Amino acid sequence: MSKATIARPKKKARTTSKPAAKQIRTFRSAVNFLNSLTNFERAVRVHYNETNFGLTRMKRLMSALGNPHTSYKTVHIAGTKGKGSTATMLAAMLEGCGLKVGLYTSPHILNIRERIAVNREMIPENEFARAVNAVAKASVENRVGEPTYFEVMTAAAFLYFEKKEVDIAVVETGLGGRLDATNIVQPEVVGLTSISYDHISQLGRDLVSITREKAGVMKTGAPVISAPQRPEVRKTLAETAKEVNAPLRFSNEGVDFSYRFEFSRSAGRHARICLTTPTSRFEHLEVPLYGEHQAVNCSLALCLADVLKSKGLPIDDQLAMAGLSEVELPGRMQMISEEPQILVDGAHNAASINALMRAIGQHITYDSMIVIFGCHKDKDVSGMIRQIQLGADKIIFTSIGTPRSCDPAELAAEYTEHSGKMAQVADSLDDAIRIALSAGTREDLICITGSFYLVAQAIQNHSAQK
Repeated sequence: MSKATIARPKKKARTTSKPAAKQIRTFRSAVNFLNSLTNFERAVRVHYNETNFGLTRMKRLMSALGNPHTSYKTVHIAGTKGKGSTATMLAAMLEGCGLKVGLYTSPHILNIRERIAVNREMIPENEFARAVNAVAKASVENRVGEPTYFEVMTAAAFLYFEKKEVDIAVVETGLGGRLDATNIVQPEVVGLTSISYDHISQLGRDLVSITREKAGVMKTGAPVISAPQRPEVRKTLAETAKEVNAPLRFSNEGVDFSYRFEFSRSAGRHARICLTTPTSRFEHLEVPLYGEHQAVNCSLALCLADVLKSKGLPIDDQLAMAGLSEVELPGRMQMISEEPQILVDGAHNAASINALMRAIGQHITYDSMIVIFGCHKDKDVSGMIRQIQLGADKIIFTSIGTPRSCDPAELAAEYTEHSGKMAQVADSLDDAIRIALSAGTREDLICITGSFYLVAQAIQNHSAQK
């Protein structure tokens, strides 16, 4: 099929610059430069304020670069859990229809280049270095002030998408929404995944406060599609949408939607969904990712595609479904070993842990489940520990190896207080896996979860042993 074409906004003239900043010529030097910047993903304490997270610096930086993010259409996706899954599924459907699609997600699992992709191809190392160099140069020569790690990554992604002349970019927020560096885009449509407790020390300790921060991505006139939400979240979203005059609807309303679980020899246990709107018809579509929560994420992605179709993008239902079938997402319900069964998942809040435990019960056969768990201090630790009890027969707490890591002994003490059960403690993931292997049988399942950093370690370690 020939590549689909859509109208692209006229590019603005690029500002001229004077040689001043040190040149970043290689991928390694680009990574070293990024690692020298303030990185709130790894910081022990993060002050969530206009100075650290405000958009003023990002807007000045993008202006210095010629505002590359205005040269293509965008979809902006925020929420607590399922952002990356929803963004990836939507990007795959758009690519299946012949569009050139940029995808910006975070965090990465093994390679920083995973965050920036065009039609499922990671940005090449030389292009990554060029983009980071351009951003670094612009920030120095235009006296923008030192950008953060995430700001440079976001700007580099937007530059690369412009260079590749993408038709549309699917952009996932980093932390929150209102003050997130990605919130400079003017999207065709906004997607909101399920909102729950996460980053509570930055976004707030109640759902209303967290929701207001997430809802800060809403823009006047831009349609907003939200996954089903709790009543207090729903009310806050409706209030914010009214304040900014953004049309809001929920993915389970105003459409004919249903899903069911079934089993086949080729696909195993999986979910199929049907979603019909006045403009689209997706019937008996196999959800490519495991879990009831992924059926919800998939329906949101389909609704977002439907909005884009109504706006004139060349989206064919059958081609979109074919594109969706190609989705694979590392670090989400990923079985990295069959004998013994070792599954990794980046669930890092209570709602995600709950969804993981349910999905394992729906899709995986095992005798007992041994959970290896580690997380960051700014998470809803108590909430996650309560959810682990739903599925774990044994649990081993460990460190994720960053300054923000919770103390495994403190996690074990809190688990015992909540459940009345004993837990084991390991200083490292390797030690935790050794304990799990010695305590389990071939029919047991080892589940490693609580942080994408922990998941990355598990995947790297397993790959090194092959």
